[in-house]
Amino acid sequence: MSMNRLPSRVRIDAIPALLLALLALLAPGTVVAGNSESEANRWLERLAPALNMTSYRGVFVYARGDQVHSMQIAHRYRDGVVEERLVMQDGGSGEIVRRGVNVVCVLPDRGRVRLDQVIPSGPFAEAFTSQLMPISRWYSAEMVGEDRVAGYEAVEIALKSRDEYRYSHRLWLERTTGLLVKSHVRALSGDVMEQFQFTSLEITDNIPDEEFEIRTEGREISRSLAADDGATQASPVSRMNGWELGWRPDGFAPAAAPRTGRGQVVAFSDGLAAFSVFVEPAGRLNMPRGASRIGATTIYMHELESGGREFLVTVVGEVPPATARKVAESVRVQDTLALEENGS
Repeated sequence: MSMNRLPSRVRIDAIPALLLALLALLAPGTVVAGNSESEANRWLERLAPALNMTSYRGVFVYARGDQVHSMQIAHRYRDGVVEERLVMQDGGSGEIVRRGVNVVCVLPDRGRVRLDQVIPSGPFAEAFTSQLMPISRWYSAEMVGEDRVAGYEAVEIALKSRDEYRYSHRLWLERTTGLLVKSHVRALSGDVMEQFQFTSLEITDNIPDEEFEIRTEGREISRSLAADDGATQASPVSRMNGWELGWRPDGFAPAAAPRTGRGQVVAFSDGLAAFSVFVEPAGRLNMPRGASRIGATTIYMHELESGGREFLVTVVGEVPPATARKVAESVRVQDTLALEENGS
């Protein structure tokens, strides 16, 4: 929203050391030796590459508030190309298949839709972008200790927000590859608001081609993700057709402008968290205004008037409600005609 490991063989003469390591793991909150913050930052540098360049298969659970979903995933990196297939395990059938820049979403009751933006490579890849900007400016990183997730040894890292505009995070990275195998989004109180975890995992390069084949029937709407006229290389800021953002938390930079055909959506990321801003002419439907929240995800809807016309601003992302509200209320419409033409 956005992986290869082979178990090492243990020699007989390594057993005493192994026992000591196991005893250390039994101690809760064991901190990894060395400079905690610099060590944590070194692990974070491995995070983004690992999301794409590790090959694996498994099942993960994603919990947001009282909603819990499970998905099966196969992810392969070969010859510089990412292939991925996600299959819903509950709440109805469906699947998402990615081959390079081509993504296909198949929902039997809604037909097959080729998405016009790349689906994240594995959970949370959209937030953990390749930018991984200097997040130490916005979060304090600390090594918490070691753990075991889905049969793999992992290091646990705490990322505490330095301000009230974003949430804190807890990450578990597999020791060999740096792959994200578990994560928490936490409120200032420390309460877990959102979490992801692999329940089964195999890190391996040996994933056959047939595991990436679409198996769900459905109507197909095709759309190429390849750059056609260089427009996809333009700055996301240029996609703010007719509007501007007056305020956003420090560190959140324009990261993407999904091609919706309307040019009204821009996503912002601080390298860890992300939110999107939608601006469009207000419709006839009486949409609820204000904030709603599911887990750590806030949806804030705000109506503004400009040039005698009404527009609806929606902010969606993993930020506190107060942050989403401040962002939404900072939007200013500069060109009502541009927004109305793009919203038609």
